[in-house]
Amino acid sequence: MKAKTIRIIYWMLTALFVLAMLPDGAAGMLREKTGQEVMRHLGYPIYIMVITGAFKIAGAIAIAQNKYKVVKEWAFAGFFINFIGAFASRAFVGDGIGLLVPPLIMMGVMFNLHYFWKRYQAINNL
Repeated sequence: MKAKTIRIIYWMLTALFVLAMLPDGAAGMLREKTGQEVMRHLGYPIYIMVITGAFKIAGAIAIAQNKYKVVKEWAFAGFFINFIGAFASRAFVGDGIGLLVPPLIMMGVMFNLHYFWKRYQAINNL
């Protein structure tokens, strides 16, 4: 794959991921009503929305930057834990496939983003 193609895919996936996580984090920090209903359904306290929301915003910012690589790696790890937790929580309360798939899709986007970030780093280090 050409370097230009890798750069384009990397930045498109980064934008897609960050633009999905920032509003999600903001909604959590603002304790959006639908989010509260989901937390109650899953059996979690409402205050967890503020904590996870803040970390989603911080993680999105970490993934958007390329200077602090270790911070970026930890952000990927945090989102992995978040998506696995979302999937497991939905599965444990008996939610249907339509609610189980979205965290897996976002995890797939994240894995592809991580893959293309590593490729992007390699071409920038040449």
